[in-house]
Amino acid sequence: MKVSRQLKIIEIIENNLIETQEDLAQALKNLGFTVTQATISRDIKELKLIKVMSHDGIQHYAPLKDIGSIYNERVNAVFKESVLTIDYVENTIVLRTLPAMAQAAALAIDSLEWSEIVGTIAGDDTIFVLIRNRDMMAEIVGKFKKLMK
Repeated sequence: MKVSRQLKIIEIIENNLIETQEDLAQALKNLGFTVTQATISRDIKELKLIKVMSHDGIQHYAPLKDIGSIYNERVNAVFKESVLTIDYVENTIVLRTLPAMAQAAALAIDSLEWSEIVGTIAGDDTIFVLIRNRDMMAEIVGKFKKLMK
């Protein structure tokens, strides 16, 4: 019973925006499962469900496996909101950010794990990005400009 209920919970949250435990309990009851709030709470914990924000700004339950896409969205948001300008010379890109945002944006860049990037150095409002090969400069600058949009 527990396994079938938990499989059904996964199916429900993958196909519906379930905002609350009450919504989940109602969806299960509609499918013939008798559940209590405590059971729902335990299932959420055991299934490692998390609350995420939809594109419409609605918080809903999702499997933890979706954390990668959530993380990428946040990384892109940090970069987009904080980087102001891009310049480059030889194999070094210089990014200017809002004050106190360079380290967060550099962390976002590092998390992208682009093989063309050797590493980043961040100050308060400036980031230096070392590119492996200057022939890749136009491609990397283009990728950064895309992230800024």
